[in-house]
Amino acid sequence: MNWLEISVSTTREAVEPVSEILTGCGAGGVVVEDPETIRELIAGNIWDAYDIPKEILEGEHTVVKAYLPQDDNIDFRIGMVTDRLDALNRQHLPNSVKGLDFLTVREEDWANSWKAYYKPVKIGRRIIVKPTWEEYDRKPGDLVIELDPGMAFGTGTHPTTIMCVKFLEKIIRGGETVYDIGTGSGILAITAALLGAGQVKAVDIDNVAVESATANIRQNGLEEIIGVSAGNLLEGVGSQADIVIANIVADVIIEVCPAVPNVLKQGGLFVASGIIVSRFAEVLEAVGNSGLTVKETAREGEWVSLLAATEV
Repeated sequence: MNWLEISVSTTREAVEPVSEILTGCGAGGVVVEDPETIRELIAGNIWDAYDIPKEILEGEHTVVKAYLPQDDNIDFRIGMVTDRLDALNRQHLPNSVKGLDFLTVREEDWANSWKAYYKPVKIGRRIIVKPTWEEYDRKPGDLVIELDPGMAFGTGTHPTTIMCVKFLEKIIRGGETVYDIGTGSGILAITAALLGAGQVKAVDIDNVAVESATANIRQNGLEEIIGVSAGNLLEGVGSQADIVIANIVADVIIEVCPAVPNVLKQGGLFVASGIIVSRFAEVLEAVGNSGLTVKETAREGEWVSLLAATEV
């Protein structure tokens, strides 16, 4: 079977919503080519420049790529992609879509094209994200996540994910019950489990995400700690948690805020990320109106995250 490669040139701030659009239109995952991040990793001697294609190294914009099977539904899916990208560009993040290209590729080319420049990356103090085919010299204290980007929605290097990881490294002491809503690839659920959480519930409304997270959790041998289910935010999660994670977008965080205190134990913590700076005041208002107290905030570029708590 041939595949249609969809390449969206965009801003770093729009990577997550563009990725959600592509996966929502039927792509099993995305590949993100961020020249600025790659150049930073090379400068820090984390990646080697020689195995990064020149056109990526010298690129001006971040490129999000996805692959759709060229079957009977391809024209319908292309229409969905273009309509949703147009709405994003006009209404939500103006001028964020810089280009849109399509290319037919053979399955064998698609399956291996991105492997040359996906390398192990350290995020936070202890968490290492590495592809399944790469070797990594584990150092004392390292917690390694094996993540196959062919199935995932992200590689863990986006600022919103990194800020969540840093918060989790601070707050998990061992034995906690954690809810990860909008789990995507499952990377934050896996992080929580590796840091010592006793039970993790990962939820996503997207069945593709549920399948991706389930596969990644199995790859890391954490099936006994992490349970994955399809669901809408906090509906039907059951017992109360010590920590709720929501690395989504501002609108969804605002929507879920009223329900968060009901599922948190006394003194429980809420980690929220995926918030563009321009929407942060709205999120803070929603968090305050829900009865939670903001304890700490973090910012990376145009993205903001927060740590809030219920009353003790």
